[in-house]
Amino acid sequence: MKRILLLFLGGCLALFALVYAFIYFVPYSQGVRSGELIKISNKGVLVKTWEGEISQGISGAQIFSFSVLDKDKDVIQKLQDYQGQYVKVNYTERYATFFWLGDTKYFITQVEKEQSPHFRN
Repeated sequence: MKRILLLFLGGCLALFALVYAFIYFVPYSQGVRSGELIKISNKGVLVKTWEGEISQGISGAQIFSFSVLDKDKDVIQKLQDYQGQYVKVNYTERYATFFWLGDTKYFITQVEKEQSPHFRN
């Protein structure tokens, strides 16, 4: 009986490890988006995650929500510095996420300040 229980628990643990590795390391898509950075915050009750939003329209009708991993300190700092400005971000979309990684499936990997196409000289 103990052996069956140990095999079952070991199988469940191995299955969880495979699912986690797939979700964390295999991207669904990668791309670039740009817009006005309207929000970056560190939120959560038990687990704090970095979440943000980019407005991709003039009236803010299209909002791109994203997360940033805690290990990307440089990206977090740049997002805080560029608050309210027009930015271009590189992102990785995952198949799913876990609550300790972020609220969205989109994870920012790089950010650059851009000139707004609405206010060019």
